[in-house]
Amino acid sequence: MQIISPIKKAFSSVLAGPVFNAAKQSAIIPIRHMKFEFEPEKIDPKFYMNAELASAYFASLSIFLTFGEDLVIDTARYHRDFVKDPLLKQRVTSLIGQEALHSKLHEEMNDAYMAIDLPVKLFRTLAGYVFDYGFNRLPQPMKLSLMAGIEHFTAVLAEYMMNHEQIFFDSQDEKQRAIWLWHMLEESEHKDIAYDVFQNLSNNYALRAAGFFAALTTILVLISAASLVVPFYRKPSNLISGAYWKDVPRSFQLIFGLKDGVYGSSWKHIFDYLRPGFHPNDYDTSAFLEYYKERLLHPETGVLTPYFIKEFTPALKA
Repeated sequence: MQIISPIKKAFSSVLAGPVFNAAKQSAIIPIRHMKFEFEPEKIDPKFYMNAELASAYFASLSIFLTFGEDLVIDTARYHRDFVKDPLLKQRVTSLIGQEALHSKLHEEMNDAYMAIDLPVKLFRTLAGYVFDYGFNRLPQPMKLSLMAGIEHFTAVLAEYMMNHEQIFFDSQDEKQRAIWLWHMLEESEHKDIAYDVFQNLSNNYALRAAGFFAALTTILVLISAASLVVPFYRKPSNLISGAYWKDVPRSFQLIFGLKDGVYGSSWKHIFDYLRPGFHPNDYDTSAFLEYYKERLLHPETGVLTPYFIKEFTPALKA
């Protein structure tokens, strides 16, 4: 399996590895409102590279992410009042706004998933237990660390996706394509905010590491395990389908393969979070952001233009 980005050459400096360049990361980001109006009959259950199990991972991720985003929103709101720097406080407001819209619109897509027999109710119940009786009961310092950890994983995922944009064009499902591209753009835009809040208010390395491992367990273990249920819940005949089982190794490679898999090829970036001097902007994605803002938001040709409603930038208050 080999996935090569059509823009890879243009971003050779970005792909070379960690380069500290915080000045290139956007300081102030907008909150963009979208309207997708998902239609169940047009949902492609093999959206991700025509691989059912790999697609099931991202469907499961969509369901669980809404709970993670709600935790990020609540935690950011709680800690925003303790942030003294006006610019960082303004950026926290943008983070909250972007994540609130991610949660809302992923829930709308999840409702469409439910209509095509994905185990949305089951996963919502499972995620509810994990968050209501676990993460949401953590003390605020640990929730702050978990927020930073979750945002690290979504930043890694966003960078991978932006470097492999053809993944989104393998399917004709334009609305799934649009929501993931929009989500990945904004995750990269605000990738440093939660971390900066954690460092500003805590800067406790042991606590940062604890939040990382909690996020890792949820995103790489819990969601991966849950995704194994999806193909059989949706289509029980997959249990005895030779075509399905033949494609399982390919799905595994798409997610965990060391060469080009989403997480397998990103493991150095993932675990670099544990480096004491790590900062999200060590990975400069400013060139990706410049490219994708044009690619997605161009008034005439942008992928997101048919779904774009408006954008709003919170005021910077001294």
